[in-house]
Amino acid sequence: MVQVNGIYQGEKHCEITHGPSQSMIETDAPKDNHGRGEKFSPTDLVGTALGSCIITTMAILTEKDGIELKGSRFQVQKIMGANPRRISELKILLELPAKITKEMRPRLEEIAHSCPVQKSLHPDLVVSLDFSYSL
Repeated sequence: MVQVNGIYQGEKHCEITHGPSQSMIETDAPKDNHGRGEKFSPTDLVGTALGSCIITTMAILTEKDGIELKGSRFQVQKIMGANPRRISELKILLELPAKITKEMRPRLEEIAHSCPVQKSLHPDLVVSLDFSYSL
């Protein structure tokens, strides 16, 4: 079990502390929802969690095979829907090393579609993954 503690700071800002490490992040409501957009919004963190989970889970697999993913990148585009306001789509671009073999690529892509965060998201949320092996 991991505990995370949050404190509402006012003006739609929260300060969140990760219990085990004491590292902190802050959130703000986006400009289009009564905030100033000065920090990650809570829904931004959902996309961030998915992108980082995908890369981390891939790294666990590739390290076993002696392949380094250091420097790999992900980009998340979050699309909000209305009525109800919610994330309707996450578009993720994964930029990975060109040295990853064609034989390993399907395994990595399967992991990307089944990381723990992906498995935790509602099935109505559209997740589009695009892979580039160009680094």
